[in-house]
Amino acid sequence: MQTRMIWIWMAAILVSGGILWGGTTTASAADKDSAKNAEAAKGPHAIIKTKFGDMEVTFFPQKAPKHVENFLNLAKSGFYNGTIFHRVIPGFMIQGGDPNTKDPNKPETYGMGGPNERVNAEFNDIPHTRGILSMARSNDPNSAGSQFFIVVKDSNFLDGQYTVFGKVVKGIEVADKIVNLPRNARDLPNERIEMTVVAE
Repeated sequence: MQTRMIWIWMAAILVSGGILWGGTTTASAADKDSAKNAEAAKGPHAIIKTKFGDMEVTFFPQKAPKHVENFLNLAKSGFYNGTIFHRVIPGFMIQGGDPNTKDPNKPETYGMGGPNERVNAEFNDIPHTRGILSMARSNDPNSAGSQFFIVVKDSNFLDGQYTVFGKVVKGIEVADKIVNLPRNARDLPNERIEMTVVAE
């Protein structure tokens, strides 16, 4: 009887130890997540300002370094200022960043403009979930320039075909307002939604 009690007591200690160890592991995982978030907060940021409000974006330089560098350089040069979101598809995404859109009198050229330099594809394992910032391109995977899109709904069918390089971490409701604006047959909003992009 005494031997059996000893075994029960030892089993209780092991179980308790296991639970405590599991708790420690969970806390450790939480600490790692906090560390990742803190690291992301220290990384490059940008603010996309519109008349509907601001969207704060963080970037993934470890996944798409050339795309992040390209976007930030363009933003710092003022390239995006005065461009519009020229393509909106409800339940999908908003697209902008074309310098041709600075001219309100040439809507037929919207979607065809960009800088002189192109960025090669940096496809990665980050999925196109709500809020993701990804680079638009032509049929050539290595044709990214300045045009980008923000998905307002998970769009995993894009994974591995377009380069994810950032994410909206604050102000996604602004994209929701823009994506639901009245638009024409070419998905161009009836009103101009100009942006100013400030890189931080």
